[in-house]
Amino acid sequence: MELAGKQVVVVGLARSGIAAAEFLLRRGALVVATDRRPAADLAQEAVMLQERGARLELGGHREATFTGADLVVVSPGVPWDLPELAAARAAGVPVMAELELGYQHMRGTVAAVTGTKGKSTTTAALAAMLGEAGGDVRLGGNIGQAVTGLLDGATDETVFVLEVSSFQLEGTDTFHPKVAVFLNLSADHLDRHPSFEDYSAAKARVFANQTSEDWLVVNAELARERGWGRARLVRFAPSPLGETDSAFFNAGHACLRLDGRVEQLFPISSVRLPGSHLLLDLLAASAAARLLGASAESIARAVAKFEGVEHVLERVAEIEGVTFFNDSKATNVDAARKSLEAFDRPVVAIIGGRYKGGEFADLREDLVRRGRAVMAIGETRQRVAAALAPALPVVLCETLEEAVERGFAAAKRGDVVLLAPACSSFDMFQDYADRGRAFKRAVRALAERKG
Repeated sequence: MELAGKQVVVVGLARSGIAAAEFLLRRGALVVATDRRPAADLAQEAVMLQERGARLELGGHREATFTGADLVVVSPGVPWDLPELAAARAAGVPVMAELELGYQHMRGTVAAVTGTKGKSTTTAALAAMLGEAGGDVRLGGNIGQAVTGLLDGATDETVFVLEVSSFQLEGTDTFHPKVAVFLNLSADHLDRHPSFEDYSAAKARVFANQTSEDWLVVNAELARERGWGRARLVRFAPSPLGETDSAFFNAGHACLRLDGRVEQLFPISSVRLPGSHLLLDLLAASAAARLLGASAESIARAVAKFEGVEHVLERVAEIEGVTFFNDSKATNVDAARKSLEAFDRPVVAIIGGRYKGGEFADLREDLVRRGRAVMAIGETRQRVAAALAPALPVVLCETLEEAVERGFAAAKRGDVVLLAPACSSFDMFQDYADRGRAFKRAVRALAERKG
């Protein structure tokens, strides 16, 4: 779509909405930027859009603005069933995600990573592997920059490595990655999606437009459960999968089998991340990188340097023999379980926030085996206590800072205090990153007091 002179509504003025509005303004669109929040609750960059030529509608949405537009662009945080969006569709106005807008104006090759957990680690590792090989590699989407903020100056040789969420994918139509990675699938975001089937269908849009010329790297456990479109499959698993195209570990190395030929990609001994699930993320990333042309040597160099991403099993500090880890991105029960499994020593777990589906009782087995105690926070703290108190001590905490203090008091030398909330952050924080930063501030403040 030609954008110059078009009336475009951008809905939701967080990171992606701001980037989309700026992108549209640079291309001559007449932009209305709207958010239910008042100006006082928005970032300064959102308010400044008015100085750049956008018209702001804040504190609520106006249906007439939506139905009178030529195009509506939706940020990931905006529910897809918003009544004003429904009205726009009924009026024949195209409605698309910021991801779709970016893709429709993109030059270059796209690699996209989705799944319930592990997206950020896999995406960042894939970008590092491709970057080690040289060339113009741009990392973004649900991590780092929004897609519409990555486009300027791109060429046909540019490779976009994108983390894509269900919220982004549900608003796509033509999005078509050359290589897609589908890591895993478990119940998540059921506070937003009507059902697990709807959530699964949104995720599946990552490969909906792929052809036999494209690649789909998919968890071998999932590969048995459903159809996967027309792309060529590469399954990944902890151990060899026979003669099929696959990525696996064997004899201390990550390996890739294509057309019957097996190639070693990196030695397991060089991996610097905790947790077997993160090792599988690196395996999936390395397979995708090789399919995109990175050499095995480049992949191995990148793995040896890779220290993970912020808020994913991030080591924060050690205080009097107690080590603090920030896994604020563990926003569902399955991710929290994987986080707990990363440690072979006692754990004091900080769990809770805004409920988004799943059963906290599913954490009992791991907590009985590894847990010292649970610090329960947020809206779900009573629910966490009801599910887990039969298994181990649960302390109700009013704030994250209190959870850090009381978690340290409950821990013994050699233990881990782990933020693995199994919930979203929106009851107490702006997002998971805000929660993770608050955790790190509390830990560092504790370290200063302990001297």
